[in-house]
Amino acid sequence: MRRRKFIAGLGAAIGWAAAARAQQSDRMRRVGVLMRFPEDDPVGLSWVRAFRETLEVSGWRDGRNIRIDYRWGPSTFERLRTQAADLLSLKPEVIFTGGAIPLSALQQETRTVPLVFAAVTEPVAGGFVDSMSRPGGNITGFTNFQYTMAGKWLEILKEVAPRILNVGLIQDPLNADWPGYNYAIKAVSSSAGVNVIPSPVGNAGEIEPALLALGQLPQAGLIMLPDAFLASQRELMISLAARHRLPAVYPFLDFAAAGGLVSYGPSFIELFRGAASYVDRVLRGARPAELPVQAPTKFELVINLKAAKAVGLTIPESFLVRADEVIE
Repeated sequence: MRRRKFIAGLGAAIGWAAAARAQQSDRMRRVGVLMRFPEDDPVGLSWVRAFRETLEVSGWRDGRNIRIDYRWGPSTFERLRTQAADLLSLKPEVIFTGGAIPLSALQQETRTVPLVFAAVTEPVAGGFVDSMSRPGGNITGFTNFQYTMAGKWLEILKEVAPRILNVGLIQDPLNADWPGYNYAIKAVSSSAGVNVIPSPVGNAGEIEPALLALGQLPQAGLIMLPDAFLASQRELMISLAARHRLPAVYPFLDFAAAGGLVSYGPSFIELFRGAASYVDRVLRGARPAELPVQAPTKFELVINLKAAKAVGLTIPESFLVRADEVIE
């Protein structure tokens, strides 16, 4: 699917919803939202704000004709199960979530209430849907990456830091996607001439020891895998990578803007907007099984030159020309 088709489809969905406003029932509709990042995380909140604003464009306003109930993390899977059950007890017509871990918690609690997701890697492999084109159950939404993206992140890291020999793969062990990413990156690590070191980080206290251990290896760098918990630790991750002079590639665009070296990934704001368009369609009678799972068609490359200087790197001109954004 090409970008123009994705945008056209999203625009059509929002336009159709706006045209149908006059037909809306006056009764209050209920929507649940389950997020794994904390309620005070500014970047995560900007994604949820985009979700809410897209619903408003479609005619749904919290407190007027819908009620949105939020549950926040980060938390253990057991806590997420409790939060999922709590949301379901409120009898929502649809629940929106971001990431595979909270989606899995919801899936274990219901196979009937419509679930719309954003930012889930490989939903077919994860057992959430039957196929991208025909989800087949009560779940649909918008993906963020495929496992093969890990190879692309390694390629980027080698391009900006060609002398890299050891690459730490920072990952949340609770996230079921990490084996797929590990397999994909190890498949290309030999040809890239690097040693890949899985570095599980299950809580904030484990981040510093993990990066300290990487920093003690010769010619080391890191790749952070997509995860809502890790995304909420951006300031700590970035500062420790700089302290230990570790070239780093991140999957979230805001990491480079916050001082990280390189970000490569989709716009999560656009993913959350797309998910809102699907929530709107479900509220108007569509079934998740009939709404194809959509994938991002544009990935942005952002480089922070100040961060490059801090770790002693000179970025090739060819890389700067190719980047979507260069932060001086």
